[in-house]
Amino acid sequence: MLFSRARADSQQDSTTVSSSVSSTMSSAPSESTAPTSVLEDSTSTLLNKMPPAKMKGKYTQDRGLEDLPGVRHALDLFLSSHMVESEQFCRESDPKMERLYFASGYGLIQCVKALMSYEDEDILAALGHTRHGNNIASQHRKSESMFTRLSSLVSSTSQVNWVKSMTPVERHAELIYAETLFEKALLGIIYSGDWLAFFKEALHMRTLVNIYWLLYSYLKTVDAEASARGEGSEDKSIDPDFRSGVYLGAGLSHIILTLLPGPLQTVVEIFGFKGHREEGLELLYKAGGWRETSDPDAAIPNISAEEEGIRRPICDMALLMYHLVIATFASSSGVDIPRAQNILDWNLKRYPKGVFVLFGQGRLFLMHGQPKRAIESYQTAMEVQSQYRNLHMISYWEMALAYLALYDPLESLACWRNLHAEATWSKACYAYGIAVCLLALGEEECLKEADSFMEKVPKLTQRIAGKSIPLEKFVARKSRKFKKQNNRLALPAIEFSYFFLGIARAPQTVIANKILPEVVELQNKLKLFESNPKKYEDGHGYWDDLCLADFIEGVCYRYLAYTKYEDGHGYWDDLCLADFIEGVCYRYLAYTEPNAVLDPEETYEMPREEAEQRGLTAFQRVLSNAPKIELDHHLVYHTHFEMGRLLACTGRKEEARKNFDLILSGNSFSKNLEVSSHSRKGKYSFESALLLRTHAVVDALEHDKPL
Repeated sequence: MLFSRARADSQQDSTTVSSSVSSTMSSAPSESTAPTSVLEDSTSTLLNKMPPAKMKGKYTQDRGLEDLPGVRHALDLFLSSHMVESEQFCRESDPKMERLYFASGYGLIQCVKALMSYEDEDILAALGHTRHGNNIASQHRKSESMFTRLSSLVSSTSQVNWVKSMTPVERHAELIYAETLFEKALLGIIYSGDWLAFFKEALHMRTLVNIYWLLYSYLKTVDAEASARGEGSEDKSIDPDFRSGVYLGAGLSHIILTLLPGPLQTVVEIFGFKGHREEGLELLYKAGGWRETSDPDAAIPNISAEEEGIRRPICDMALLMYHLVIATFASSSGVDIPRAQNILDWNLKRYPKGVFVLFGQGRLFLMHGQPKRAIESYQTAMEVQSQYRNLHMISYWEMALAYLALYDPLESLACWRNLHAEATWSKACYAYGIAVCLLALGEEECLKEADSFMEKVPKLTQRIAGKSIPLEKFVARKSRKFKKQNNRLALPAIEFSYFFLGIARAPQTVIANKILPEVVELQNKLKLFESNPKKYEDGHGYWDDLCLADFIEGVCYRYLAYTKYEDGHGYWDDLCLADFIEGVCYRYLAYTEPNAVLDPEETYEMPREEAEQRGLTAFQRVLSNAPKIELDHHLVYHTHFEMGRLLACTGRKEEARKNFDLILSGNSFSKNLEVSSHSRKGKYSFESALLLRTHAVVDALEHDKPL
């Protein structure tokens, strides 16, 4: 999922963008729209619930953990869609922002807001708060002597002993220091937008990973000692709040390291950082006591809400993000949708009006191939809160793609318009989304408006850490192609939907009755420009002359078709795109996604063998015409990917591997992929994303998992 950068609500107080941390502590809420009536039932329970008593007396560093009940209350408010009330509670509880947990907790809220809006002033404000939280954590940390530093370089045992020598507050401060360092690094990379900032913050990332792994080593050591003493598998003296924080940090570190591109993984491994995804996931499961789905009681976690650590809900959200978002395009390793379903159901009962849980529910419906139900979840997510208008933009993004999966360009258009009007994460993508939906509608006025939006797309692209965003590069290329081809693109909405797994999640009836007819219409148009060569009569058996004549005649007709079609622009690209989409459609008519839950009313009856053959034939046509492609070279690589998946589904695994190996070979000029690859400059569209997906599919193939 692409997260939206949305503009602040019209009622946002200007004081929130001040760079001074102190000036924002007593300011009004930044987005203070009154709660809607939908929230009244949950308001009566959470908002009227007696909050924890405020700390009496002067705050001192040794009292840093006394605020945990209050921060837990603030977290519950936030996850229940009472974001403004959560902010207000933090400010009222710690006006000076001098306390360990309130300073860091308030900084986290501002970090989330900045990532939602992506406005410079919001990012600057969040940077100020996270830096402040980081400084507060530093003040609470244990001082490290020169002797300790030297001994830690020699022995890991010395490092663990150093953690043992800390007080509980100092251990929590060490944990919070790493958390705020991560937030600060993330915001710094986004705000600076250059490679210098990236490398600077990467050093901070190295520090925080070291801290997390040291604290995890400490936990394993003390747990092993407790087990040796016969006291159980865990040291009961370690409070669950600290334990859940270590599981969260160490678990995410492992997962993030495994998601890095191959060359970057090699570099970080030189510095001693090697991620293990399964271990990272297990740590996140452990924080909530989630069991394997084979366990008959797996739907109920071992750890209740009363016994959990304060970061347990965040661990649950991280698991939902991995299973329902990241794994859809990055990896299949460790994905357990039934387990994610258990986590989601339990949290829906806990936070029935929680916007983040509702987002997760929508993603699960999409993975089940139920875009209509997903749209309902996203609409509910907008209804349950109106305080953070930015969160509505995430729903609009997801709904825009879900409507494309239903091939309903009119409804999708309305969502793209809302995004373009308010969201700022990627104006180029929103403008392109509007344009392709207008083109799909096909009316004359729509075509004129589409032209104006296509004109804007290249001017709206952005850069992060000095690099262009792959999706924005694609839409910019397509908009330039649109202008080059006299304001024309072939199947733009369907192609755009494909890259967001729209066809994969579309009901079979939508594929058969809405998408395929569009493809056939384009194919029929292309055929009008291609005549069938006449055969010479075989009178005297001059086969060589006959074949040569037929060959030359065929070339001539092909050339005439190419030059006459749309003033000579894009014949082969359009032909290959139509054949590619046809192949993808029949692939999903033959084999749905492994996690799809078919509705009998939306199932299309077609013999599987027929759908398989039609799909493979369409892909073969793409590959046979690949050398003639002018601009859309990505079609060749994606054809090998989809063809490999279809072959794997039919049991022809060796043939499937050959297609995947062509993509993973790294040789962009392979004759097996493109004969005319010299005509292409740089990477093809979505190259990195396709490599990630290919690695995931190969991993699934090796472990006999469904594709």
